[in-house]
Amino acid sequence: MGRYTGPKTRVSRRYGVQIFGPSKSLERKNYPPGMHGPKGSRRKQSEYAIALGEKQKLRYQYGLLERQFRRIFQHALRKRGVTGETLLQLLETRLDNVIYRLGFANTRNAARQLVSHGHVQVNGRNVNVASFNVKAGDEVAIKDKPKSRQLAVRNLELTQIVPVPDWLTVDRDGLKGKVAHIPSREEMQPIVNEQLIVELYSR
Repeated sequence: MGRYTGPKTRVSRRYGVQIFGPSKSLERKNYPPGMHGPKGSRRKQSEYAIALGEKQKLRYQYGLLERQFRRIFQHALRKRGVTGETLLQLLETRLDNVIYRLGFANTRNAARQLVSHGHVQVNGRNVNVASFNVKAGDEVAIKDKPKSRQLAVRNLELTQIVPVPDWLTVDRDGLKGKVAHIPSREEMQPIVNEQLIVELYSR
């Protein structure tokens, strides 16, 4: 199955959270999609279904295929520390997500495209792999080319009211940012219960 390109509001309504960012449609229709949605009567979900829903929410949020998500989970499992928090950190420190968090793109899809088209540098070196994980102290910058800067400046105008997380610092004029430290769970403010995802994959 390819990456999801269908209606984003429908997915957000299915899970009852703003997976793809603020949505007025979700505020107006705070019930599941479909003809039976407004009735509000849902069968009680099993523990497995709840855990699967948590995993799907996180996967949709970061725009990942199941195979990619499972690979990241296996990486988190091998690392020292709390697996759930490590999973969130690996997702949050992906280069495409960092570009999105810095405001150089208004969506994660746009950020992924910015990276894959060669508009981004990490510590002065060209990086075109969206899944590249940045580390504390890394500097992320938009390449000093007219086309690259034009795209980033246009996106900054769209994201200027969106706050940058505390674990990142941004120089909007210089079109660059820095990873101050790897985010803690509180700084990431996850929309899911990551422990249920750990338990799901541990079955």
